[in-house]
Amino acid sequence: MLKDILAISGYSGLFKLVSQAKNSVIVESLVDGKRLPAFGASKISALEDISMYTTDGDILLGLVFAEIFDKGMDIDPKSDPKTLKAAFKEAVPNFDEDRVYASDIKKVFVWYKLLKEKEIITAETVAAYREELSKKEEEK
Repeated sequence: MLKDILAISGYSGLFKLVSQAKNSVIVESLVDGKRLPAFGASKISALEDISMYTTDGDILLGLVFAEIFDKGMDIDPKSDPKTLKAAFKEAVPNFDEDRVYASDIKKVFVWYKLLKEKEIITAETVAAYREELSKKEEEK
């Protein structure tokens, strides 16, 4: 579901990995479709590697997106922080309120909305993601 989707510091939105060059990666913006190089000096984070703090460990961002999808939440990321926090608490009841900030929650909902609009998050991709995670757990 989140394979090859990247967040790059200094740039808004999300990017899809297109290819690798000698000293950079070529990415395509999910917002406007423009391609650009992202160099090693930029902080590049793969969404599948991002996790969020909970009171009993961490939760993968993909699982957060899956929970939001399963609950059918359609939250406007521009809502006030209290509304966003309440909605996030519904999706992830045990998130660590001391270490997960309102700006983090807003970013989750912005990214979720973008990924859903681009049909990267669908019922099929969420089911496949959960199945892939359960296979990895069985292998451990």
